[in-house]
Amino acid sequence: MDLGLKNKVAFVAASSQGLGKSVALELAREGARIIICGRNKESLKTAEAEIKATGASVLPLAGDLSMQEDRENIVEKTLKEFGKVDILVTNSGGPPTGKFEAFTAADWDKAVQQLLGSVVGLVKGFLPGMKDQKWGRIISITSQAVKQPVNNLILSNAVRSSVVGLMKTLSNELGEYRITVNNVMPGYTQTARLTKLIENNPSFASVTGEIPLGRFGNPEEFAAAVAFLASDRASYITGVSLAVDGGWIKGV
Repeated sequence: MDLGLKNKVAFVAASSQGLGKSVALELAREGARIIICGRNKESLKTAEAEIKATGASVLPLAGDLSMQEDRENIVEKTLKEFGKVDILVTNSGGPPTGKFEAFTAADWDKAVQQLLGSVVGLVKGFLPGMKDQKWGRIISITSQAVKQPVNNLILSNAVRSSVVGLMKTLSNELGEYRITVNNVMPGYTQTARLTKLIENNPSFASVTGEIPLGRFGNPEEFAAAVAFLASDRASYITGVSLAVDGGWIKGV
């Protein structure tokens, strides 16, 4: 299926590895021009090479999106190179695992900047161009935990839910500009993050028994859902939170 993304400018946050990289690769295969970013320069270099191998153009930018100065610098460099962003995919690594008493006020502040501040900063930077052209896609990679909280992930459970509230409100505000705003909620997907969760809590390894499809997802399956929401094929879908979780969420 041709999703009509050829030559669209797509910024994918935290895309040097994991789900972010898989999304960047999928959009690249659809012909989009890609901006990737990440904190680890070596991982960023590897991701750049993989994306270039698809034939797509790619701009790698190093930085920490939880830091305001880095966010502003990354936005500035992106706009200097491309002039606009058509598709914004927000994303970040997960905060530490643990229960409520384990975290200080500083831990909470850091989680807010990592998960929410990064989204706010990127939207503020790229929204004006989308409004000017009256077309845009804003897609936030959140977590299945915003619908069904996961034990031992209190920082993620709490702060990611605020991102969903932000995105739903933006979908109401931006519809008149033909900008769609959606969340995609990954379930248990085979990434380094899942491996770390299993190391910290071995019980995660048996979670496949709770998934109706009986297995962990793979990053390419998740990326395909994001690419669809980024396309004109999804032009009447906005304000939703789409689970890509193999049926793990129990609610209707």
